[in-house]
Order: sequence, then C-alpha cells, then structure tokens
Amino acid sequence: MSELTHFDEHGASRMVDVGAKQITHRMARAETFVAMRPETLQRIVDRQMAKGDVLEVARLAGIMATKRTADLIPLCHPLGIDGVNLELRPIDSTTIRIEATVRVQGRTGVEMEALMAVTVAALTIYDMCKSVDRGMTLGPTRLLEKSGGKSGHFQAE
Repeated sequence: MSELTHFDEHGASRMVDVGAKQITHRMARAETFVAMRPETLQRIVDRQMAKGDVLEVARLAGIMATKRTADLIPLCHPLGIDGVNLELRPIDSTTIRIEATVRVQGRTGVEMEALMAVTVAALTIYDMCKSVDRGMTLGPTRLLEKSGGKSGHFQAE
C-alpha cells in the first residue's frame, strides 16, 4: 500500500503540496445513472416537469459543482478548470446516463471534479422529479478514465 499522503507523520490531516509537480494536461471522465418510472422519464424527455427542463438544469448544476469541488471535499485542491462537458441521455425507458468529462492544465488530477459533476447532476434530477417519483435510484457512480500526471492513464474495464 502506498503512503497515505493526506496525513503527516503524526496522523494530522494536511493538503498535499503539489507545487513541485509538473503542469500537465489532465482529464477525467465519470458516469452515474438515475433510474425512475417510465412515465417520469417520459415527462423529462417531453419537458413536462413543473420545475422546468430537467436535463438542462442538471447539466448546469453539474458544471457548477465541478467548480465547487474543493469547497465540499476536504483537502481537495481548488483548480482553474479548463473545460467541463456533461452528457445526459436516456439509455432505456427508465434510466438516464450522466457522463462528465473535465479537463485542466494543472499539477493535480480532476477525478473528484468529474465525480462531483455527475453526482450533483443526478441529485438535481432527483430534486426536480421527486414530486412525481420518490422511488428514483442513483448510481452506480464510477470513474471511467483519467489521464495526465505521474500515475499515467487509467481506463475502467
């Protein structure tokens, strides 16, 4: 097991110093799913939900969440994000798949930002549709891919 970098030799929490790392192009992709009743998904697709266009509001929420990741995850570095793309689309009659791609030129990766984007987008869908379908489920959520930095490229199987 590798060294636990977020703790010092006395067990105290610390933010890892990335100042000596090289700036590289970094990218991360993550996904999650929202499952619901078919009639709920149809209302989303038809833009018939009382709170508005669910997929576009969720997309904006995911983008906003990406930029706020360091405010919510302890010891996560604040990053000047270069780009965020969220794709939200039905994959069958009951499920929306959400995928986020986040890019940065930086000293640390953007895995947490991509995971935050899909998670908050899914929570937004739940919030906007809970009045008609409290039985919706979220997940699974996972990192699909990351590149850049010393650890290199990762691709989920």
